[in-house]
Amino acid sequence: MTTYKLTYFNLTARAEQIRFLLSYLNVDFEDFRFEHEQWPAIKPTMPFGKVPVLEIDGKTLNQSIAICRYLAKKAGLAGDDEWESLLVDIAVDNIYEIRQEIMNYYHETNEKIKSKLRNSIVNDSIPFYFDRFEKIVSENGGYFVNGKLSWPDLYFVSILDHIKSIIDVDLVDGRPHLVALKHKVLAIPQIKSWIAKRPKSQ
Repeated sequence: MTTYKLTYFNLTARAEQIRFLLSYLNVDFEDFRFEHEQWPAIKPTMPFGKVPVLEIDGKTLNQSIAICRYLAKKAGLAGDDEWESLLVDIAVDNIYEIRQEIMNYYHETNEKIKSKLRNSIVNDSIPFYFDRFEKIVSENGGYFVNGKLSWPDLYFVSILDHIKSIIDVDLVDGRPHLVALKHKVLAIPQIKSWIAKRPKSQ
């Protein structure tokens, strides 16, 4: 039997999409979480000094998006052909772009710059991206790609709470198709079960 061990901070953030996919696959995995004060000792043991990493049968793998794509293929959520896989990858990359913009704001240490970034994100970037996400989902039968569940749907929902906590904006409010997608993903039995049992994150 294949063994999985996920290593990350006690956060949702970049690891939760991996946890969603492992849960969707109905596989047991070790969810190893560490505190920030432990990071200096752990960092040198990571392939590129970053987390999350996923160990599969003892082989340590980095890059969360690549890991997700691998798991999504195993789950049948990465597209049924090359064209659909392209559409799936585009959807993920679009979601990733706005996530990164919000994370850049989070990591900014200059308070004046940070305030300007927040204004720009809240007033421009969030409407720009999330209105387009709403339109895409409305035109694709309630999902990001081709009217059926694929891993961009899981990825999108897995990061919502984290980025909401950073930017303090309800990202799906007033966007009924995104709200419906969120509820559909959270109602998937494996995802619902994971959320019910997962540890409380910081």
